[in-house]
Amino acid sequence: MPEGPEIRRAADELAAAVADQQVTKIFFAFEHLKPYANQLQGETVCQVTARGKAILTRFSNGMTLYTHNQLYGRWLITADGEYPESSRQLRLAIHTGEHAALLYSASDISILNDTELQQHPYVSRLGPDLLDPGVEAEHLAVLLNEKQFRRRCLMGLLQDQRVMAGMGNYLCCEALHIAGIHPQQRPADLSATQLLQLTDSCLHLARQSYETGGITNDLERATLLRQQGEPFEACRFHVYRREGMPCYRCGTDIFKGKFCGRMGYLCPTCQRHS
Repeated sequence: MPEGPEIRRAADELAAAVADQQVTKIFFAFEHLKPYANQLQGETVCQVTARGKAILTRFSNGMTLYTHNQLYGRWLITADGEYPESSRQLRLAIHTGEHAALLYSASDISILNDTELQQHPYVSRLGPDLLDPGVEAEHLAVLLNEKQFRRRCLMGLLQDQRVMAGMGNYLCCEALHIAGIHPQQRPADLSATQLLQLTDSCLHLARQSYETGGITNDLERATLLRQQGEPFEACRFHVYRREGMPCYRCGTDIFKGKFCGRMGYLCPTCQRHS
């Protein structure tokens, strides 16, 4: 599933194509949404923002389009009237006369007024967004150490959108590795220093991934690997999807397994379970 950085980049592309533009036509594949087409045609797209793993597109009539890509959803921007050949199902199309924003495969789509948006079961429960420049590591460390969270397994806790919006599996694995923490540990098992190192890693890696198009690896190392002819995917991560390959830090083979019911990757030497 796309994580916060990927969704924020998709929102940026969507905003560049349709923000401040008048909607000439809008298409919904789902019958329950089709009545909204007439309400939104002729309106202006006022704003496109990412909230966690969702994108919110606001129109001049006060309505907001909520979309969540889930596992397979994908936005494509084309010249208006151009539709790429695809085996995916088109769920939504926003036309502006110059561009078309096409959403394929996603099924979590809603049109909401302000009250409905505030009460939305996903949006209303989101925790601090890792890509919000106002969110700081100290704040997140305090949050993880609250009573309702401090005895939960980190592998699941860090991916709970009510705790850190935008955090997913690859960011979780990478942040735990950078901080030297085993996925099955809990906030209650960590010192204040360790907890702060972890939340700082979460913020740093999420923001780096957003800025670089998905790289959480050391940037100098990633650049060197690319210069050596390695494909982009082979350069991106410290541990994620590197099962059986040597840890960059100590040389131990990366391990893939289930931790608290979730699949993940770690270095058995750098991330010992104390």
